[in-house]
Amino acid sequence: MKKHNFYAGPSILSQYAIDKTVEGIRDFAGTGLSVLEISHRSKEFQAVMDEAQALFKELLDIPEGYEVVFLGGGASTQFCMVPYNLLKTKAAYVDSGTWANKAIKEAKLFGEVEVVASSKEDNYVYYPKNFTVPADADYLHITTNNTIYGTELREDLDVNVPLVADMSSDIFSRPVDVSKYALIYGGAQKNLAPAGVTFIIIKKDILGKVDRAIPTMLNYQTHIDKGSMFNTPPVLPIFTALQTLRWLKEEIGGVKEMQRINEEKGACLYDAIDNSRMFVGTTHVDSRSLMNVCFVMKPEYKELEKDFLEFATSKGIVGIKGHRSVGGFRASLYNALPLESVKVLVDAMKEFENNH
Repeated sequence: MKKHNFYAGPSILSQYAIDKTVEGIRDFAGTGLSVLEISHRSKEFQAVMDEAQALFKELLDIPEGYEVVFLGGGASTQFCMVPYNLLKTKAAYVDSGTWANKAIKEAKLFGEVEVVASSKEDNYVYYPKNFTVPADADYLHITTNNTIYGTELREDLDVNVPLVADMSSDIFSRPVDVSKYALIYGGAQKNLAPAGVTFIIIKKDILGKVDRAIPTMLNYQTHIDKGSMFNTPPVLPIFTALQTLRWLKEEIGGVKEMQRINEEKGACLYDAIDNSRMFVGTTHVDSRSLMNVCFVMKPEYKELEKDFLEFATSKGIVGIKGHRSVGGFRASLYNALPLESVKVLVDAMKEFENNH
């Protein structure tokens, strides 16, 4: 039975990326060696790194003055690295979900943090908007997509301080005006690659302004100067990331087309939820994520949630159990998920509703 993968992360990869990765594990670039065992200093892997960085810049139309860096440690390490490198006096943060809240906690270790907006008291059912950013903040930090609660900011803010964004779960899902950001980072395990590599897009002129000594491995300048090769990088996830970037360019046709596909997938599922007698969405309509769709049973059908999960599983649908913070269901519609899978889920919802 074909599986329809809605896991929130690690999550679905394109078949193209999986097949090319398997090829590279067996025989990398005609070397007769696996990508798992070849030196990261080899010319063959240097070519992988160079192309991955170049495709990042091409697909997102990254302007001059920015660098793309690949590191380990996950986005959670960036919660520390961002303030370590950028927070001199005070930073502004938007508290839009669990991961934004964790970033705030880390930043407070390095200086004053002003939370300029939060939806925490309402269990993060909307994305905070219409807030004021203090002019004396060293930067504003936002988390553009909130995987647990299913909210998303699908626009590039205009602010009067450097803008930092965690785009772990929506990178490449839409065009981004990178010139409006000082730094964009994210874990790769949603829309790019297996867990193990983190991408950072950084404007070089924002560095070197803090007075504190920064440990070598936590200093962005270290990794810019060494082209992400100061120490052994996460070789396999970077190789798979390259395959995803090639797929996005060659098979999809770029980020703008990816946005169109994502909007079609989101509309398909949200329309089904909105027209259902059994299911209901959990977030405000104007904050709905196209990456993570959260929904629950209406109160009168609450006892059927377990039955629906079992029914969905029988249809080959996996990964839709909601996070414990929200309950119900969560369908992650990342870039590699085909529209066909969304339609299978919608059909399952309608069939289950008709049966009950």
